[in-house]
Amino acid sequence: MIDRAIAATLFGPEDLRVVEHPLGPLAPGMVRVRFGAGGICGSDLHYFRHARTGDFVVTSPLVLGHEVAGEIVEINADAPGLAVGDRVAVNPSRWCGQCARCAEGRANLCEKIYFMGSASKTPHMQGGFASLFDATPAQCVKVPHAVAYKAAALAEPLAVSLHAVARAGDIAGRNVIVIGAGPIGLLTMLAARLKGCGELTVADIATAPLAFASKLGANRTINLFGGDDELKALAADKMIDVAFEISGTAAGLAAAIASVRRGGTVVQVGNLPGGQIPVAANAVMAKEINLNGTFRFGAEFNEAVDLIVSGDIDVLKLVTAERPLSSARDAFALAADRSQSVKVVLTGD
Repeated sequence: MIDRAIAATLFGPEDLRVVEHPLGPLAPGMVRVRFGAGGICGSDLHYFRHARTGDFVVTSPLVLGHEVAGEIVEINADAPGLAVGDRVAVNPSRWCGQCARCAEGRANLCEKIYFMGSASKTPHMQGGFASLFDATPAQCVKVPHAVAYKAAALAEPLAVSLHAVARAGDIAGRNVIVIGAGPIGLLTMLAARLKGCGELTVADIATAPLAFASKLGANRTINLFGGDDELKALAADKMIDVAFEISGTAAGLAAAIASVRRGGTVVQVGNLPGGQIPVAANAVMAKEINLNGTFRFGAEFNEAVDLIVSGDIDVLKLVTAERPLSSARDAFALAADRSQSVKVVLTGD
Protein backbone atom coordinates (compact mmCIF):
# COMPACT_ATOMS: atom_id res chain seq x y z
CA MET A 1 0.00 0.00 0.00
CA ILE A 2 1.26 3.47 -0.89
CA ASP A 3 1.53 5.42 2.35
CA ARG A 4 2.90 8.75 1.09
CA ALA A 5 1.94 11.35 -1.52
CA ILE A 6 3.31 14.61 -2.86
CA ALA A 7 1.16 17.73 -2.91
CA ALA A 8 1.46 21.34 -4.11
CA THR A 9 1.04 23.09 -0.77
CA LEU A 10 0.72 26.82 -0.08
CA PHE A 11 2.40 28.06 3.09
CA GLY A 12 2.05 31.80 2.46
CA PRO A 13 2.10 34.41 -0.31
CA GLU A 14 4.19 33.02 -3.20
CA ASP A 15 5.38 30.23 -0.91
CA LEU A 16 4.20 27.19 -2.85
CA ARG A 17 6.11 23.97 -2.28
CA VAL A 18 5.68 20.44 -3.53
CA VAL A 19 6.02 18.48 -0.32
CA GLU A 20 5.62 14.85 0.69
CA HIS A 21 3.05 13.96 3.32
CA PRO A 22 1.87 10.71 4.90
CA LEU A 23 -1.32 8.98 3.76
CA GLY A 24 -3.45 7.33 6.39
CA PRO A 25 -5.86 4.47 5.73
CA LEU A 26 -8.76 5.41 3.48
CA ALA A 27 -11.66 6.54 5.66
CA PRO A 28 -15.06 4.84 5.43
CA GLY A 29 -17.31 6.42 2.83
CA MET A 30 -14.41 7.62 0.68
CA VAL A 31 -12.57 6.73 -2.50
CA ARG A 32 -8.89 7.37 -3.22
CA VAL A 33 -7.95 8.96 -6.54
CA ARG A 34 -4.59 9.01 -8.29
CA PHE A 35 -3.99 12.45 -9.78
CA GLY A 36 -4.27 12.53 -13.56
CA ALA A 37 -4.45 16.24 -14.34
CA GLY A 38 -5.51 19.53 -12.83
CA GLY A 39 -6.11 23.02 -14.16
CA ILE A 40 -4.66 26.08 -12.44
CA CYS A 41 -7.56 28.44 -11.76
CA GLY A 42 -7.60 32.19 -11.25
CA SER A 43 -8.52 31.65 -7.60
CA ASP A 44 -5.49 29.35 -7.24
CA LEU A 45 -3.38 32.22 -8.56
CA HIS A 46 -4.94 34.64 -6.05
CA TYR A 47 -4.11 32.24 -3.24
CA PHE A 48 -0.59 31.85 -4.65
CA ARG A 49 0.05 35.59 -4.84
CA HIS A 50 -1.72 36.80 -1.72
CA ALA A 51 -2.66 33.73 0.38
CA ARG A 52 -6.26 34.84 -0.05
CA THR A 53 -8.97 35.22 -2.65
CA GLY A 54 -11.68 37.74 -1.92
CA ASP A 55 -12.67 37.25 1.72
CA PHE A 56 -11.19 33.74 1.97
CA VAL A 57 -7.84 33.90 3.80
CA VAL A 58 -5.34 31.05 4.13
CA THR A 59 -4.55 30.53 7.82
CA SER A 60 -2.77 27.16 7.65
CA PRO A 61 -0.94 25.16 4.94
CA LEU A 62 -3.32 24.52 2.06
CA VAL A 63 -3.03 21.99 -0.76
CA LEU A 64 -4.34 23.89 -3.78
CA GLY A 65 -6.37 22.59 -6.70
CA HIS A 66 -10.06 22.10 -7.41
CA GLU A 67 -10.05 21.44 -11.18
CA VAL A 68 -8.95 17.81 -11.08
CA ALA A 69 -9.42 14.40 -12.65
CA GLY A 70 -7.80 11.06 -12.02
CA GLU A 71 -8.12 7.31 -11.60
CA ILE A 72 -9.81 5.56 -8.70
CA VAL A 73 -7.27 3.33 -6.96
CA GLU A 74 -9.16 2.35 -3.78
CA ILE A 75 -12.77 2.34 -2.58
CA ASN A 76 -13.98 2.15 1.02
CA ALA A 77 -17.61 2.98 0.42
CA ASP A 78 -20.85 1.89 -1.11
CA ALA A 79 -20.12 3.32 -4.54
CA PRO A 80 -22.55 1.96 -7.14
CA GLY A 81 -21.32 2.57 -10.66
CA LEU A 82 -17.71 3.14 -9.59
CA ALA A 83 -14.82 0.68 -9.60
CA VAL A 84 -11.08 0.68 -9.11
CA GLY A 85 -9.51 1.72 -12.39
CA ASP A 86 -12.29 4.10 -13.38
CA ARG A 87 -11.33 7.48 -14.83
CA VAL A 88 -13.25 10.27 -13.09
CA ALA A 89 -13.76 14.01 -13.14
CA VAL A 90 -13.85 15.10 -9.50
CA ASN A 91 -16.47 17.61 -8.38
CA PRO A 92 -14.68 19.72 -5.74
CA SER A 93 -17.94 20.51 -3.92
CA ARG A 94 -18.91 18.39 -0.94
CA TRP A 95 -22.50 19.27 -0.07
CA CYS A 96 -24.36 18.23 3.08
CA GLY A 97 -27.59 17.36 1.23
CA GLN A 98 -29.65 18.23 4.31
CA CYS A 99 -29.74 22.01 4.78
CA ALA A 100 -32.48 24.31 3.46
CA ARG A 101 -30.45 25.37 0.44
CA CYS A 102 -29.71 21.79 -0.56
CA ALA A 103 -33.39 20.94 -0.10
CA GLU A 104 -34.46 23.69 -2.50
CA GLY A 105 -32.02 22.50 -5.18
CA ARG A 106 -29.35 25.15 -4.65
CA ALA A 107 -26.58 22.93 -3.36
CA ASN A 108 -23.92 25.43 -4.45
CA LEU A 109 -25.21 27.59 -1.56
CA CYS A 110 -25.10 24.70 0.93
CA GLU A 111 -24.71 26.05 4.45
CA LYS A 112 -22.18 23.35 5.33
CA ILE A 113 -20.35 23.03 2.03
CA TYR A 114 -16.69 22.13 1.87
CA PHE A 115 -14.82 22.91 -1.33
CA MET A 116 -11.50 21.37 -2.29
CA GLY A 117 -8.48 23.65 -2.14
CA SER A 118 -10.43 26.46 -0.50
CA ALA A 119 -9.87 28.62 2.58
CA SER A 120 -13.58 29.39 2.82
CA LYS A 121 -13.79 27.30 6.00
CA THR A 122 -11.46 26.51 8.88
CA PRO A 123 -10.00 23.96 8.95
CA HIS A 124 -9.46 24.32 5.23
CA MET A 125 -10.46 21.51 2.89
CA GLN A 126 -7.32 20.32 1.16
CA GLY A 127 -7.23 20.39 -2.63
CA GLY A 128 -6.51 17.93 -5.38
CA PHE A 129 -3.04 18.96 -6.54
CA ALA A 130 -1.71 15.83 -4.86
CA SER A 131 -0.46 12.57 -6.32
CA LEU A 132 -3.19 10.82 -4.32
CA PHE A 133 -6.24 12.43 -2.76
CA ASP A 134 -9.57 11.34 -1.29
CA ALA A 135 -13.13 12.18 -2.32
CA THR A 136 -16.64 10.91 -1.73
CA PRO A 137 -18.27 8.69 -4.36
CA ALA A 138 -20.77 11.49 -5.06
CA GLN A 139 -17.90 13.75 -6.11
CA CYS A 140 -16.62 11.30 -8.72
CA VAL A 141 -18.19 11.44 -12.17
CA LYS A 142 -17.05 8.61 -14.42
CA VAL A 143 -15.72 9.47 -17.88
CA PRO A 144 -14.61 7.19 -20.73
CA HIS A 145 -10.92 6.33 -20.88
CA ALA A 146 -10.84 7.99 -24.30
CA VAL A 147 -11.37 11.36 -22.58
CA ALA A 148 -8.03 12.90 -21.60
CA TYR A 149 -7.48 13.63 -17.93
CA LYS A 150 -6.77 17.27 -18.79
CA ALA A 151 -10.15 17.56 -20.53
CA ALA A 152 -12.02 15.93 -17.66
CA ALA A 153 -10.29 18.25 -15.19
CA LEU A 154 -11.77 21.26 -16.96
CA ALA A 155 -15.33 20.16 -16.22
CA GLU A 156 -15.13 22.33 -13.10
CA PRO A 157 -14.44 25.71 -14.76
CA LEU A 158 -16.91 24.87 -17.52
CA ALA A 159 -19.52 24.19 -14.81
CA VAL A 160 -18.81 27.63 -13.32
CA SER A 161 -19.48 29.19 -16.72
CA LEU A 162 -22.62 27.16 -17.35
CA HIS A 163 -24.03 28.23 -13.99
CA ALA A 164 -23.15 31.87 -14.70
CA VAL A 165 -25.00 31.71 -18.02
CA ALA A 166 -27.99 30.08 -16.31
CA ARG A 167 -28.09 32.98 -13.83
CA ALA A 168 -28.73 35.33 -16.76
CA GLY A 169 -31.93 33.52 -17.72
CA ASP A 170 -32.77 32.65 -21.30
CA ILE A 171 -30.06 34.30 -23.41
CA ALA A 172 -31.17 32.94 -26.78
CA GLY A 173 -30.79 35.73 -29.32
CA ARG A 174 -29.60 38.23 -26.71
CA ASN A 175 -26.42 40.23 -27.24
CA VAL A 176 -23.75 39.44 -24.67
CA ILE A 177 -20.54 41.05 -23.44
CA VAL A 178 -17.96 39.11 -21.45
CA ILE A 179 -15.64 41.35 -19.44
CA GLY A 180 -12.44 39.48 -18.66
CA ALA A 181 -10.96 37.06 -21.19
CA GLY A 182 -9.24 34.60 -18.88
CA PRO A 183 -10.19 30.91 -18.90
CA ILE A 184 -13.54 31.46 -17.15
CA GLY A 185 -14.35 34.32 -19.52
CA LEU A 186 -13.52 32.23 -22.56
CA LEU A 187 -15.52 29.27 -21.27
CA THR A 188 -18.44 31.59 -20.50
CA MET A 189 -18.21 32.80 -24.07
CA LEU A 190 -18.41 29.19 -25.32
CA ALA A 191 -21.27 28.41 -22.93
CA ALA A 192 -23.20 31.48 -24.09
CA ARG A 193 -22.71 30.41 -27.70
CA LEU A 194 -23.99 26.94 -26.83
CA LYS A 195 -27.12 28.48 -25.29
CA GLY A 196 -27.84 30.45 -28.45
CA CYS A 197 -26.78 34.01 -27.60
CA GLY A 198 -26.79 36.72 -30.26
CA GLU A 199 -23.77 38.93 -30.94
CA LEU A 200 -20.89 38.20 -28.58
CA THR A 201 -18.40 40.84 -27.45
CA VAL A 202 -15.36 40.19 -25.26
CA ALA A 203 -13.51 42.96 -23.42
CA ASP A 204 -10.19 42.87 -21.58
CA ILE A 205 -7.15 45.07 -20.94
CA ALA A 206 -4.64 42.70 -22.57
CA THR A 207 -4.06 41.95 -26.23
CA ALA A 208 -3.16 38.24 -26.07
CA PRO A 209 -6.37 36.97 -24.43
CA LEU A 210 -8.48 39.10 -26.77
CA ALA A 211 -6.74 37.53 -29.75
CA PHE A 212 -7.56 34.13 -28.26
CA ALA A 213 -11.21 35.15 -27.86
CA SER A 214 -11.32 36.10 -31.54
CA LYS A 215 -9.97 32.67 -32.48
CA LEU A 216 -12.72 31.08 -30.41
CA GLY A 217 -15.39 33.00 -32.31
CA ALA A 218 -16.07 36.32 -30.58
CA ASN A 219 -17.87 38.72 -32.93
CA ARG A 220 -16.07 41.71 -31.46
CA THR A 221 -13.24 42.32 -29.01
CA ILE A 222 -12.59 45.53 -27.10
CA ASN A 223 -9.26 46.45 -25.50
CA LEU A 224 -10.10 48.59 -22.47
CA PHE A 225 -6.47 49.40 -21.71
CA GLY A 226 -6.52 52.47 -23.94
CA GLY A 227 -9.94 53.68 -22.81
CA ASP A 228 -13.59 52.77 -23.02
CA ASP A 229 -14.79 54.78 -26.04
CA GLU A 230 -15.75 51.65 -27.96
CA LEU A 231 -17.64 50.33 -24.96
CA LYS A 232 -19.46 53.64 -24.59
CA ALA A 233 -20.46 53.47 -28.25
CA LEU A 234 -21.98 50.03 -27.70
CA ALA A 235 -23.84 51.34 -24.67
CA ALA A 236 -25.12 54.34 -26.63
CA ASP A 237 -26.44 52.00 -29.32
CA LYS A 238 -28.19 49.92 -26.62
CA MET A 239 -26.48 46.85 -28.04
CA ILE A 240 -25.80 44.85 -24.87
CA ASP A 241 -28.54 42.80 -23.22
CA VAL A 242 -26.38 40.77 -20.83
CA ALA A 243 -22.96 41.48 -19.30
CA PHE A 244 -20.87 38.85 -17.55
CA GLU A 245 -18.30 40.51 -15.26
CA ILE A 246 -15.49 38.01 -14.90
CA SER A 247 -12.39 40.11 -14.29
CA GLY A 248 -13.20 40.41 -10.59
CA THR A 249 -12.36 44.12 -10.52
CA ALA A 250 -14.31 47.21 -9.52
CA ALA A 251 -13.53 48.69 -12.94
CA GLY A 252 -14.94 45.59 -14.63
CA LEU A 253 -18.17 45.81 -12.65
CA ALA A 254 -18.48 49.52 -13.47
CA ALA A 255 -18.00 48.73 -17.16
CA ALA A 256 -20.63 45.98 -17.02
CA ILE A 257 -23.21 48.26 -15.41
CA ALA A 258 -22.43 51.06 -17.87
CA SER A 259 -22.58 48.84 -20.94
CA VAL A 260 -25.94 47.09 -20.58
CA ARG A 261 -29.13 48.58 -21.95
CA ARG A 262 -32.06 49.64 -19.77
CA GLY A 263 -33.63 46.54 -18.29
CA GLY A 264 -30.49 44.53 -19.04
CA THR A 265 -28.75 41.96 -16.86
CA VAL A 266 -25.34 41.97 -15.21
CA VAL A 267 -24.00 38.70 -13.80
CA GLN A 268 -21.11 39.07 -11.35
CA VAL A 269 -18.89 36.03 -11.88
CA GLY A 270 -15.43 37.18 -10.80
CA ASN A 271 -14.37 37.17 -7.16
CA LEU A 272 -14.09 40.87 -6.29
CA PRO A 273 -11.50 42.21 -3.82
CA GLY A 274 -12.32 41.68 -0.15
CA GLY A 275 -14.31 44.31 1.71
CA GLN A 276 -16.52 46.96 0.16
CA ILE A 277 -16.21 48.28 -3.39
CA PRO A 278 -18.05 51.20 -5.04
CA VAL A 279 -21.06 50.28 -7.18
CA ALA A 280 -23.02 52.61 -9.47
CA ALA A 281 -26.21 51.82 -7.57
CA ASN A 282 -28.15 54.72 -9.09
CA ALA A 283 -27.49 53.33 -12.57
CA VAL A 284 -28.69 49.91 -11.40
CA MET A 285 -31.84 51.60 -10.09
CA ALA A 286 -32.54 54.01 -12.95
CA LYS A 287 -31.89 51.46 -15.71
CA GLU A 288 -33.67 48.68 -13.79
CA ILE A 289 -30.63 46.47 -14.24
CA ASN A 290 -30.90 42.93 -12.96
CA LEU A 291 -27.67 42.53 -10.98
CA ASN A 292 -27.20 38.82 -10.28
CA GLY A 293 -24.51 37.03 -8.38
CA THR A 294 -23.32 33.58 -9.36
CA PHE A 295 -21.39 31.22 -7.09
CA ARG A 296 -19.70 28.06 -8.29
CA PHE A 297 -22.26 25.54 -9.67
CA GLY A 298 -24.69 22.78 -8.84
CA ALA A 299 -25.99 20.24 -11.35
CA GLU A 300 -23.98 22.03 -14.03
CA PHE A 301 -20.94 19.91 -13.13
CA ASN A 302 -22.53 16.80 -14.62
CA GLU A 303 -23.74 18.86 -17.58
CA ALA A 304 -20.16 20.04 -18.12
CA VAL A 305 -18.86 16.47 -18.08
CA ASP A 306 -21.48 15.46 -20.64
CA LEU A 307 -20.56 18.38 -22.93
CA ILE A 308 -16.87 17.47 -22.75
CA VAL A 309 -17.49 13.78 -23.38
CA SER A 310 -19.78 14.54 -26.33
CA GLY A 311 -17.35 17.07 -27.79
CA ASP A 312 -20.01 19.79 -27.87
CA ILE A 313 -17.53 22.05 -26.07
CA ASP A 314 -13.84 21.47 -26.74
CA VAL A 315 -12.16 22.64 -23.55
CA LEU A 316 -8.74 21.55 -24.79
CA LYS A 317 -8.69 24.59 -27.08
CA LEU A 318 -7.88 26.62 -23.97
CA VAL A 319 -4.91 24.54 -22.80
CA THR A 320 -1.69 26.31 -23.75
CA ALA A 321 0.81 24.51 -21.51
CA GLU A 322 1.25 21.38 -19.40
CA ARG A 323 3.66 20.83 -16.54
CA PRO A 324 4.15 17.87 -14.17
CA LEU A 325 2.77 18.16 -10.65
CA SER A 326 6.34 18.11 -9.31
CA SER A 327 6.95 21.40 -11.17
CA ALA A 328 3.89 23.15 -9.75
CA ARG A 329 5.86 26.24 -8.69
CA ASP A 330 7.05 26.86 -12.25
CA ALA A 331 3.58 26.10 -13.62
CA PHE A 332 2.02 28.75 -11.38
CA ALA A 333 4.56 31.32 -12.53
CA LEU A 334 3.67 30.54 -16.14
CA ALA A 335 -0.07 30.65 -15.46
CA ALA A 336 0.34 34.09 -13.88
CA ASP A 337 1.78 35.47 -17.15
CA ARG A 338 -1.25 36.22 -19.31
CA SER A 339 0.95 37.12 -22.26
CA GLN A 340 2.31 33.56 -22.34
CA SER A 341 -0.59 31.36 -21.32
CA VAL A 342 -4.35 30.92 -21.23
CA LYS A 343 -4.81 27.68 -19.31
CA VAL A 344 -1.95 25.81 -17.68
CA VAL A 345 -2.58 22.21 -16.66
CA LEU A 346 -0.65 20.10 -14.17
CA THR A 347 -0.22 16.44 -15.06
CA GLY A 348 0.56 13.33 -13.06
CA ASP A 349 4.27 12.55 -12.78
